[in-house]
Amino acid sequence: MVSHVEQAIAAHIAAVRARREQQAADRAARVEQRAYGVAARHAAKLRRLAEQDHAALEQRGDEIEQSSQGGAE
Repeated sequence: MVSHVEQAIAAHIAAVRARREQQAADRAARVEQRAYGVAARHAAKLRRLAEQDHAALEQRGDEIEQSSQGGAE
C-alpha cells in the first residue's frame, strides 16, 4: 500500500517532469522562431541592398547617357 506522502511526492515529481518537458518544448519553439526571424531579416536586407544597387546603377547609367548626349551636341 502506498502512503499519501508517497503519492504526493510522486505527483510532485510528475508535475516537475511535465513542466520541464513543456519548458524544453517552448525553448525549441523559440529557437525555431528565432532562426526564421534571422533568415527573414537577412533576406530583407539582401533585397534592400539589391534594390539600392539597382537604383545606383540606373542613376549612373542615366548620368552617362546625359553626358554622352551633351558631348555630341
